[in-house]
Amino acid sequence: QVPLVESGGGSVQAGGSLRLSCAASRYIASRYAMGWFRQVPPKEREAVAIIDSDGSTRYADSVKGRFTISKDNAKNFLYLQMNSLKPEDTGMYYCAADLERTRLWTGYPVYWGQGTQVTVSS
Repeated sequence: QVPLVESGGGSVQAGGSLRLSCAASRYIASRYAMGWFRQVPPKEREAVAIIDSDGSTRYADSVKGRFTISKDNAKNFLYLQMNSLKPEDTGMYYCAADLERTRLWTGYPVYWGQGTQVTVSS
């Protein structure tokens, strides 16, 4: 069973919105810190937003005020609402999870999803 499965990517014009979803197992959703990363090759994956099991959040400076991370504990889903999208938000977005919040933010989580592509045109 794949532990994390993303959906919701697509193409949108600058200024538009998208919502990404990540389906997780109940075990991961209830116990793990979860988050979203993005990657534009050849750069490494960078943390976009994370949410801990207590609901506390952290965002990359580049997305503060535009993106919102949330989790539905009843449905075991993680979301990323992306508003006011910019061309520089283009990339492959990955869902990730780890028991350790710091290890998640620094990019070494134990679980990764397969990714979903987001393309923002100007």
